[in-house]
Amino acid sequence: MMNLERMTQHAGEWLRGAGPHSEIVISSRVRLARNLAGYPFVGRSNRRQRAEALARCREELVSGRIGSDLLWVDLCESNELDKQLLVERQLISRQHAKGGRENPRAVAIDADETFAIMVNEEDHLRIQVLRSGMQLGPAFDQINSLDDSLEEKLDMAFSPRWGYLTACPTNLGTGIRISVMLHLPALRLTGEIEKVRRAARDMHLAVRGLFGEGSEAQGDLFQISNQTTLGRSEQEILADFQHAVVPQIIAYEQQARQALLRQRPAQLDDKVWRAWAILTNARVLATDEVLTLLSHLRLGVNLGRIDTVDIRTINEMFLLTQPAHLQKLTGCQMDPATRREARASLIRQRLGVR
Repeated sequence: MMNLERMTQHAGEWLRGAGPHSEIVISSRVRLARNLAGYPFVGRSNRRQRAEALARCREELVSGRIGSDLLWVDLCESNELDKQLLVERQLISRQHAKGGRENPRAVAIDADETFAIMVNEEDHLRIQVLRSGMQLGPAFDQINSLDDSLEEKLDMAFSPRWGYLTACPTNLGTGIRISVMLHLPALRLTGEIEKVRRAARDMHLAVRGLFGEGSEAQGDLFQISNQTTLGRSEQEILADFQHAVVPQIIAYEQQARQALLRQRPAQLDDKVWRAWAILTNARVLATDEVLTLLSHLRLGVNLGRIDTVDIRTINEMFLLTQPAHLQKLTGCQMDPATRREARASLIRQRLGVR
């Protein structure tokens, strides 16, 4: 049986370090926003209406139609640590984690964590599929299947003129958001990360950090997503990402990596081995520092500068060293100072150093 405690033993599917272009593309995500017809939007509804919408969605989500081993998490009944754990695993948004018992909301998660369905976030349903590497096509196919299954039983708010009706106007139409999580350390080290920001602005894309809206790009991890959906088909938005947006950014990063190898090999090796030295010897480590060091180490592994650790281990440490995961792993809540010690100890253990 799937549960939150078992989650801490491994990273989610999206951090497996597999899939096409996984040296740069950490993960692919497709998300759909949907609302139930006959109910006010979440932000305009009262507690009774939100509870009714939640009950209607739960009835279908746990029926077995979309998966036989779903974990249903009632966020009103969850403690803060469990909610933060789900945020760190990209299974709920930071917004969805907020609120008390007066805000009925939940999430349904499949056993492999390839999909998660938030109920009563900004919209009644936020369906997302996450895949490791550049797998937007398979993610798109899976989410279409989920959407079709849900629409067989749930009447969604839809307008012949405007398409799917959503709480935020930028989601109106198809309700689709496509995003990729990219690891771009070479562009940062060569001072050319602005290329990505300019390309994103030109294509009307959003650039965010590891935890989405409002987060900074820690560990050289950047989340690129479309900002509008109205007036364009799902296939058009998907094709842009598959054939224009992502390949262009991958090319930028590859060029920057080759430039480091040709022009600054000593500086590159210094970054990589300095990261290894600190991670294997430090006794106290903060989250931000760890993400930066792991980023440099991951770059070194991908460029063949170091072979003492594999990519999957590094990817897992990006996640398992986050505050909620650390506390779940140790079985106790810790203050920031204790977490810094526990984080350093966990990393030494994972890297095979005592």
